Amino acid sequence: MIYEIARKAKKAIENDCDDYEIYIDESKSIELDSRKEELNFAKEEIERGIGIRVIKDNKIGFAFTSNMDKIVETAKQSIENTKLNKIDENYAFAEIEKTPTVKKVFDKKFRDLSLDEFIEFLKNTIDTTIDQGCEITGSGFSASEGRSLIINSNGVSIEDEGTGFGIGLSVTMQKDGQIATAYNSQSSRFFDLDGEKLAIEVCDLAKKSLNSKPVETNDYDVVLDYYAATGLLQTFINAFNGENVMRGRSILKDKMGLEIANPHMSLVDNPLLEKGMCTAKCDGEGSISKKTELIKNGVLNSFIYDIYTANKAGVETTSNGLRGSYLTTPMIAPTNLELKFSEMKDLNEIGKGVLTTSVLGAHTANPISGDFSVEASNAFKIENGELTDSISKAMISGNIFEIMKKVEGIESEVKQYGSFIIPKLLVHDLRVVGQN
Repeated sequence: MIYEIARKAKKAIENDCDDYEIYIDESKSIELDSRKEELNFAKEEIERGIGIRVIKDNKIGFAFTSNMDKIVETAKQSIENTKLNKIDENYAFAEIEKTPTVKKVFDKKFRDLSLDEFIEFLKNTIDTTIDQGCEITGSGFSASEGRSLIINSNGVSIEDEGTGFGIGLSVTMQKDGQIATAYNSQSSRFFDLDGEKLAIEVCDLAKKSLNSKPVETNDYDVVLDYYAATGLLQTFINAFNGENVMRGRSILKDKMGLEIANPHMSLVDNPLLEKGMCTAKCDGEGSISKKTELIKNGVLNSFIYDIYTANKAGVETTSNGLRGSYLTTPMIAPTNLELKFSEMKDLNEIGKGVLTTSVLGAHTANPISGDFSVEASNAFKIENGELTDSISKAMISGNIFEIMKKVEGIESEVKQYGSFIIPKLLVHDLRVVGQN
């Protein structure tokens, strides 16, 4: 079916444009949500759509539809839409290359499991949470199967498929007039999630966050747990976007080949990572997936590009032209970002510090300068390598680009949250402002 759609679109446009690109995706998804202890939302959805881009007279046009009876009209609309754009010789579509193999991105269980079984999984997570003495403020589960096909006038023809599963849980704990909240989630390409473990961990975090005490304002060794780290790293990774670099919106624009991070740290964009949540054979415009070492031993080694921006910069695409669905054109975005350290620190080595599980307000960080001021959430004092008192309220401020020059990895499980695949991180001499 998917190839028939592509052939119909190709026939409708190939003689009326200089180059074409046809992107088709189809998906089946299940979403479950609860309010407190009751399941209040369940949705099962099947979607299919096509997005067509064409180049005519060095102008680009795009159109899309989810109505498979309107493929010809959509193809003609994409050509018509070229008239709305300016001439730009940097527009181009992917060239044909050998397609790589990706591993562990599809779980056949998705097709065997029913909606009732997924509901039962979420209910078991909710029951475990209640058994732990926590009040649920919200929980959710999602499962999806996706398939895509991209073909173009250069001979590219790549079909890809994958599955994804996720669960999130937020809770409240009350005791002796004290209230604490906590949240965590799990995601995987496979239905190997452990809802009971998640419930126990989230409730344990909420319990430990009770009886909080103020922290003295000072510079501390700060351990950033996974959510806290990914919140702040998002500002850092935006500086690697090739478009931001070209527009002067990146502090890294003139720092290629210079040391910008801890020399024991490397950062790799890896769309070929086994079981990675962003793993694929190619990006959203058909450029085959390839690893890109953004930082090598602390030294800035590369930015990330799609085809258009790479052509403007006079470099090769890094296969980072991603798109969420047929509804959109490709945009520069990272895939699986592996943050690696050649040396790791043990929590026991920290004499006096602070651990924060997450941060509030990371989106307010200055995207160019990297300055930030965020609220620490579910934070704890570290004394002689041990987590002690829960911290009532505290602000953490600094500069993400300065942080990366001295960041270290903590001996801990490496996890993927969003695009980031990281251990817990340690930053020295970070300002912590205590609040009563």
